[in-house]
Amino acid sequence: SPNPIVNSLVIMPDMEKRLESFVRIGHGIIVFPGGVGTAEEILYLLGVLLHPDNVGQPLPMIMTGPASAEPYFRKIDEFVGATLGAVAQQRYKIVIDDPAEVARQMKAGLKDVLEFRKKHSDAFYFNWRLRIDDEFQRPFVATHESMSALEIDEGLPTHRLAANLRRVFSGIVSGNVREDTAELIEKDGPFEINGSQAVMSLLDDLLAGFVAQHRMKISRGDYDPCYVIK
Repeated sequence: SPNPIVNSLVIMPDMEKRLESFVRIGHGIIVFPGGVGTAEEILYLLGVLLHPDNVGQPLPMIMTGPASAEPYFRKIDEFVGATLGAVAQQRYKIVIDDPAEVARQMKAGLKDVLEFRKKHSDAFYFNWRLRIDDEFQRPFVATHESMSALEIDEGLPTHRLAANLRRVFSGIVSGNVREDTAELIEKDGPFEINGSQAVMSLLDDLLAGFVAQHRMKISRGDYDPCYVIK
């Protein structure tokens, strides 16, 4: 692995299995600034934690980074609050430019996880009690049909809305980096993302913020969107 901290490289068959392994095996999640792919991962985790069967199950999540990361995380926080509500915002903390505080808060959160696992006689090495529905396990393949068919509406249960928003970001990641998806877009035009006017406006604002922060692609050149918001 190119990461010197990683001592065992495990290649998962798809993104959904990769993300599930994080939440099944991890005792806490620290999120560093990224782009639309990181937003996808955040929404996956929130969607799982917002399921009614997972209420009360501790899994500390901290978004952190240097001062330059604050605009990115604030944009995500505003989007989560406006689409998934305050309950979703309560499932994470944002700590900027203070690694010692991140360590203190994560240590306290891990203590809660330990006590919860003991109380319910659950394993420490694998979170068996966590409910993860099929919509978070089935691979999402981004095509024009699958992207336009996503149901994006504030009337959905929050965990289902999070699941579909996660798929939106997954499709955008695919359009940005996958050669086969880029060929589809070159042939048939950008993906169309449909939904309620309120959520589409919030999504458009979030993605525009990512573009302005140069978080949509690795290179610093102009970004040509692989999507249009209807």
